Amino acid sequence: MSVLLFQKEGVVMKIFITGGTGFIGTEVVKEAIARGHEVVGLARSDKSAALLQGLGATAVHGSLDDLEVISNAAKASDGVIHLAFTNDFSDFDGAVQKDINVITTIGEALIGSDKPFVNTSGTLTVQNLGRPATEQDFSEDQTGRAQSEALSLSFAKQGVRATAVRLAPTVHDVGRQGFGTIFAQMAARQGKTGYVAQGTNVWPSVHRKDAAKLFVDALETGTAGQVYNAVAEEGVSFKAIIQVIADAMHLPVNHFTDDEADTYFGWFAQTATTDDPTSSVWTQQALDWHPIETDLLSDMRTFLANPDNIAQLKK
Repeated sequence: MSVLLFQKEGVVMKIFITGGTGFIGTEVVKEAIARGHEVVGLARSDKSAALLQGLGATAVHGSLDDLEVISNAAKASDGVIHLAFTNDFSDFDGAVQKDINVITTIGEALIGSDKPFVNTSGTLTVQNLGRPATEQDFSEDQTGRAQSEALSLSFAKQGVRATAVRLAPTVHDVGRQGFGTIFAQMAARQGKTGYVAQGTNVWPSVHRKDAAKLFVDALETGTAGQVYNAVAEEGVSFKAIIQVIADAMHLPVNHFTDDEADTYFGWFAQTATTDDPTSSVWTQQALDWHPIETDLLSDMRTFLANPDNIAQLKK
């Protein structure tokens, strides 16, 4: 029986979600429950469990290291959404390996079941193409999150309805704007901001509520082996992002040399010059998904208009 038939008959799906207490995950949990599904979320602490329960979900205690817990929860579910990721940039390779371990565990638990498995990836896995990336583009460098994406999709050949949602690097709402907030924090702490060359490289963006809807759409009706781009704005220029930050903090805009950028941006220096235009035309048509929430720069302006928020960024 297809998932579409499940929905039409009003049968509840039991969805296991990792990362359900995160910035995007909380919205995914709320969206799934709003559609009538039952949600079981992985909780690594009593605080996380209480948050999930407050959203109307059931908590299963465990971390990303508890692979047996994850396997059992996946087997007991009607489908899985994997959002959790250890954002430890000091050991990114270790974080990716942990992600691979979890994806392998979930995929193997679902082999032969035809159950949906939605993994999380990012648009930055396909960048600098000289044109907007589409859902039919894949990275030739199978490392990092691209490796995780490819692994999850490989289970589509083993009886799992595996899909992946590529998130824009600036998933946002009025209180947080992804990489936009990171660069605003750099400006607040260093008392200056700027970009390399003309700052014309672009990043896609998406509001977290729109992204959450896409995750549940992919779970309900996604096609095995496909990726879907969680993108509302195809490309917002880095220059425009920096200008909003400069205007809010009354800072001049610097034109950094490569060496100056390395010093200023640190670990994010390469990202600051990455060109990542990304289309979601195919995704919108395939899943009838249409983003409707506020745009990135509007949320940034609202956030940075509050002096308390800027003061918090300096800490």
